[in-house]
Amino acid sequence: MPLHPQPAAPSAWVVRWSHLLHPGTTVLDVACGAGRHLHWFAKQGHAVTGIDRDLEPAHQANAPGTLLCADIENGPWPLQTAGQFQAFGAVVVTNYLWRPLLPTLVQSLAPGGVLIYETFAAGQETVGRPSRADFLLQPGELLAMCKGLEVVAYENGYLNSPERFVQRIAAIRPSTALPPGALPARHAL
Repeated sequence: MPLHPQPAAPSAWVVRWSHLLHPGTTVLDVACGAGRHLHWFAKQGHAVTGIDRDLEPAHQANAPGTLLCADIENGPWPLQTAGQFQAFGAVVVTNYLWRPLLPTLVQSLAPGGVLIYETFAAGQETVGRPSRADFLLQPGELLAMCKGLEVVAYENGYLNSPERFVQRIAAIRPSTALPPGALPARHAL
């Protein structure tokens, strides 16, 4: 058995929308776990930072980049200095929901930065865990969180392999306001 096990495959949603990131941009993986997305983005040439309250899984998986141990549900946001949020070219969140943190995640996006978020949604309680409403997004909740961002893709529904209800979004923080008559950005689907 290898000393450092191979990381789990990255989320298909994250892989699908990672082309939206500018080359070499900084990526923040919130609740990074063992670092499967840190591995994915580092292999794509991005500087990566992972944050979690337990970094042992990330250390065991030899996760790349900067790893920050922080209890983001009960402590202050560690990537803030004098009221300024550290800006990232991308913020990635999967299988994690802490509603008080949602505005912070959006504020942590640099202009042109990409938010890729995927987690459990209402209906999940009928097929498995998590089943508490505290951990399940309500219909349209991610869309409301992303007001002011340019939503490139959004899904809310049931997936059968593995069986789960999810809500997921890929959205971009506008770099600047478009002048009248300017063509909108073109984001490949």
